Amino acid sequence: MVRLPSVPPKFWLLALTIVGLATTVGVIIWRFRPAQPTSVDRVFQSNGKVFFGTASDQERLIVPQDAAITTSDFGAVTPENSMKASAWEVIEPVRNAFDFTASDYLVNWAGEHGKKIRGHTFVWDESLPSWVSSIMDPPTLTAVLQNHIRQIMTRYKGKLYSMDVVNEHIADDGSIKSTHWTRVLGNNVFTLAFQTAREVDPTVKLYINENSLETNGAKVRGIIQLVKSINKNGELVDGIGSQTHLWATQLVQPALAALSSAGVDLAITELDIVYAAASDYLTVVNACIAVPRCVSITVWGVRDPDSWRASKDPLLFDKNWQPKYAL
Repeated sequence: MVRLPSVPPKFWLLALTIVGLATTVGVIIWRFRPAQPTSVDRVFQSNGKVFFGTASDQERLIVPQDAAITTSDFGAVTPENSMKASAWEVIEPVRNAFDFTASDYLVNWAGEHGKKIRGHTFVWDESLPSWVSSIMDPPTLTAVLQNHIRQIMTRYKGKLYSMDVVNEHIADDGSIKSTHWTRVLGNNVFTLAFQTAREVDPTVKLYINENSLETNGAKVRGIIQLVKSINKNGELVDGIGSQTHLWATQLVQPALAALSSAGVDLAITELDIVYAAASDYLTVVNACIAVPRCVSITVWGVRDPDSWRASKDPLLFDKNWQPKYAL
């Protein structure tokens, strides 16, 4: 573990204490004490999980403090914006003209620092460029989507641990949302996207990612049904991502347990907790450890001011990159 330049040398950035059974993380404590350091990621992996990661991108990783924390405390990075469908106008501003500058930076940084990468995301209805959202012809939209997936998956073939192929397509009542993709291509768009990604790189874990699963039983049932429907066409969906944007004291284990019936891996993919105490993060970590199908946790950013919920102090580090601690 490295020390941040702003932290006195005798203080370790992060220490985890394991108590009780080997499969239980007893407490997460950021203590100012000299001790043999260990990261959340290492302890999480020692409990049979794949990684404890964070979201980042070039503008974060060029900041020395952010890069140091990501290097020392996290085992994986998710591109917060540089690969997602809402950044389509950046990565493919016009048809078949790609700009991989930002995503290349993150992928290269992760490779140099031994971090896994969760790709994010292809089929999403948020902020599509007008040249995509104006396509009403199914064959044309199919070709555009497949080309977009193939270009990204080919460029990063062998470098991604997983990829969010579909994002936020379950409505609150558990039905499939009406989006540009489903209106033009129907619900077959999901199988199409997964098949296309699988054909390019069979080694990548392919996920469907969704919000509010911890509070909405109808959504849980809806996503399980969708996963089983897609997987009738072959084992295409490897996992369900639960974004897990929480309020303090919210529980996640019941939803994770229910999602296990889909028969695929589970991941907490965008964790942040409004006004969280250390015990709230502990509850989530223990929930994932307690559910065998839950393989990873990703926190949606490093420090509070860089969060999309910045005013609510939802992350693990404060504005000065100091770890939050509790005794």
